[in-house]
Amino acid sequence: MLSDKTDTWVPVALAQDLPPATAMPARIPAGSIALWRSQSGRVAASADRCPHRGMRLSHGFVRGEQLSCIYHGWSYSQAGNCVRIPAHPGLVPPDTIRAVTHATDEAGGIIWVANGEPAGGPPLFEGFVPLRSLLAHAGRAALAAAGAKVATDGISWEVPSTPAIRLLPVPQEDGETLIHVLVPEGCTASDRIAASRAVESLRRMAERIEAKGGVS
Repeated sequence: MLSDKTDTWVPVALAQDLPPATAMPARIPAGSIALWRSQSGRVAASADRCPHRGMRLSHGFVRGEQLSCIYHGWSYSQAGNCVRIPAHPGLVPPDTIRAVTHATDEAGGIIWVANGEPAGGPPLFEGFVPLRSLLAHAGRAALAAAGAKVATDGISWEVPSTPAIRLLPVPQEDGETLIHVLVPEGCTASDRIAASRAVESLRRMAERIEAKGGVS
């Protein structure tokens, strides 16, 4: 099951939500990260903190194959090393200036980031494709109380009365949960709408449970 354990893969975003030359904030158990895709389409992840003044790198901008901090423009490669300091254009930055990076993998329309050093690759969900992601202001215990349960694969979750839908719930800060929704390949537009509504209903129920004090 997806958890806060180390040496695991965390599904931080759907590939469709990170177009080329963009950066976004995300989270793994190790902390906040800057997730970004280069102009050529390569995905990278680093700790969400510029080594220079601590600005969030997820607020930065992507130029070509580099992520630049929005504060002073220090630029970093996908390997994390600083490659450019605008205030000193003639300086080759020392290798000691680098952002902490995390391994990434993109499979089945999902972007995974390594929390620690996983032994193998991320799980695959054959026959399923991503639909959308949504944030629930509730923890996984409240989701379970609302009827969601772990699927037979031991990794994804199922929505009550709709076993064809799979959920990947990922804990966030402040007791929230990011939920990635997967549906069967080839499902119709009406099926996708129904799946989205079912997950919205689950979220509302879980949030009501959480607001009443959670699960005892």
